[in-house]
Amino acid sequence: MSTAQTTELPRSCDVLVVGAGIVGLAHAVAALDAGYRVSVVERDTRPVGASIRNFGHVCVTGQTGDLAELAAVSRERWLAVTERAGISALQSGGIAVARSPQEQAVLDELRSRRPGALELLTAAQVRAALGGCGEDVVGGAHLRADLRVDPRTTVDDLARWLATQPNASVHFRTAYLGTDGTHAETTRGRIRADRIIVCTGHDLDHLYPALAEQHDVRRCALQMGLVDAPGGRTIAPAVLTGTSLLRYDAFAETAAAADLRTRLEADHPELSTIDANVMFTQRPDGRLLVGDSHRSEHTVDPFLDEDTTDTIAGEIGRVLGVDSLRFRQRWQGVYATSNRAPYLAADLDDHLSVRIVTSGVGMTIAFGLAARAL
Repeated sequence: MSTAQTTELPRSCDVLVVGAGIVGLAHAVAALDAGYRVSVVERDTRPVGASIRNFGHVCVTGQTGDLAELAAVSRERWLAVTERAGISALQSGGIAVARSPQEQAVLDELRSRRPGALELLTAAQVRAALGGCGEDVVGGAHLRADLRVDPRTTVDDLARWLATQPNASVHFRTAYLGTDGTHAETTRGRIRADRIIVCTGHDLDHLYPALAEQHDVRRCALQMGLVDAPGGRTIAPAVLTGTSLLRYDAFAETAAAADLRTRLEADHPELSTIDANVMFTQRPDGRLLVGDSHRSEHTVDPFLDEDTTDTIAGEIGRVLGVDSLRFRQRWQGVYATSNRAPYLAADLDDHLSVRIVTSGVGMTIAFGLAARAL
C-alpha cells in the first residue's frame, strides 16, 4: 500500500494537521470544507497506526450522551466523505449476539429505552445473518445505525483523495517538531500556519509529555487477528458479543448489565482477565478481523500472548458454531487511552490545539470531533 503525497511543503497554510490517522484526516477534511487551506504532515510513509489496526466498525448505537452526539454527526459525515472520495462505507449495521438470558435482557432493556435504535432478532435470524451459529445463541439485535469500512484501505484512500483536492496537501515521511507560535518546524522545513491541530493519538507524550501526564494518556495494547471465514461465509454486519455489551455505554448503563457482568465474571473469568471485547467484522476479501484484548501501560511490551489468542478464537468459534479458526495474520493494535475522558480536546493557545481519542472509538467519533473543532 502506498499513499499519494506531496513531498515539498508549501510555505504557508491556514490549518496544519499533525497525523494522518482517521482523527487527523477527519480534521483536515473539516478544515477543507470550511474553506481553509490545509496541509497534513505524517511521520510515517503511510498510515500504520491505530486507524488500520481496528475493526473498521463505526459503533453509533453503542454510544450515549456526548459520544452519541459526536457519533451521529460522524456517521453522516462518513457517508458524505466516502461518497465524495469513492470509498465504500457499508450501512449493514451491527449484530449483537445474545448467548444467555442475561445478554438478551440487556438488549431487551436497551430496545425499550431507545425504540428504533435496534431491532430484536430471534436465534434463527441471527443464524441466518451469520451463516450459522452456536447452539447456545438465544437471540440478538440488529444495530441499525452502525457503519462498516475496511480499516486496511479506508484511511490510505482518504489521504490519497485529500491530496488531490485544491487547497489541500498531504506530506508523509514528514515529522512535526514543534511551533514557535507562527511557524511549525518539521523535518522538511518550516511552514507558516494560522492554526495547528495535533492528532497524534497515543504518541502525544512524544510531543507534549506534560499534557499527556495531566490527562493520564497511556497506551492500550490489544491482540487481533485475521482469519478465514468458516465455509466462505458472507457476514455483512459487524458482530458483537456479550463482552461488547459491557464495553459500550449504551449497553453497559442498562440495569440488566449488572447481572450480565456477574455471570460473565463467574462463568468466563478468562475473558475478564484479558479485558476482552470479543467481536469480528468481515473485510472485502472475505476474511474476518477478530479480537480483541486490552492492556494499558505508558509503554507497552510488543509481545503477543498465545493464550489470549486462543481465548478470543475459542469464543468466536463458539459464536459461529465451528471448532477452530484458521489464522492468516496476528498483530498488536495500540491506541490512546485515559480514565479521565473518552477524548482529549485541548486548546493550548489560539494557535495550537490537540485532538485525540482516548477510548478506542476513533472511527466512531472522529468526524464529529472535527466538525466541532472547525
